[in-house]
Amino acid sequence: MERVSTPLRAGLLGGSFDPPHIGHLMLAEQARDQLALSLVFLVPAGQPPHKLDRAMTPVADRVHMTELAIASNPAFRLSRVDADRPGPHYTIDLVRLVREQLPDDAGLFFLMGFDSLRDLPTWREPARLIRTVQLVALTRPDVPIDWESLEASLPGVRERVTLLDMPELEIASNDIRRRVREGRSIRYMVPDAVREYIEEEGLYRAIHNVAIS
Repeated sequence: MERVSTPLRAGLLGGSFDPPHIGHLMLAEQARDQLALSLVFLVPAGQPPHKLDRAMTPVADRVHMTELAIASNPAFRLSRVDADRPGPHYTIDLVRLVREQLPDDAGLFFLMGFDSLRDLPTWREPARLIRTVQLVALTRPDVPIDWESLEASLPGVRERVTLLDMPELEIASNDIRRRVREGRSIRYMVPDAVREYIEEEGLYRAIHNVAIS
C-alpha cells in the first residue's frame, strides 16, 4: 500500500524575545499540541517597526537566549529571517520568507496575542496576511474583540482565526527586565539557561540595555 504523506503544519511565533520567557514557550507548545503542528519557528525580531525609537538588547543576545530557551524541544526551531536582514521588519515580509523555506503544500499558522489580533487592521497589508496564513490567537478575558468591527475592516478575517486556549500567565519581558534591574529573582520565569546567560552577560542591569514595551 502506498503511504500517503501528510502536509507539514508549521507554527510561527515572532517577538522581541527580550528575554524569551516561560509564557512564550507555553504558547508555542500549546499551539503545537492543540493544532497538531510538526514544528514551531521562533523568530527573534531584528528591528520591530513599532519599537524604532526604543533601545533594545542586541539581536545577537536575543537570538542566543532564544536558542538556549528552545534547546530541549526538538519541535521548536530558531529562525533568523528577521535577525539577519536590515529593518524595519514587517510581519507580512516575515511570513513570505518563512513560507519560501517550506513545501508548497505546508500549512502555516501565525501565533499572536489577542491584543495583536484586535490591532490587526493597523498592520502592514493585513488583508494579504490573512490570505497567506491561518492566524492563531491566544484568548484573553481582559482583551475584548469586536468581531463585527474587525470583520468590517478585514472581510473574511473571522474564518482565518483559530482561538487557542491555554492557562493565562502574567509574565512579561518588561517585568523580567525590571526585576533584573532591581536585583530581584527571575527564577522559573525564564528557562534556567536563559537566566544564567542574563547573569553572566550582565544584561538588563543598566537602563540603556532595557527594551521598553
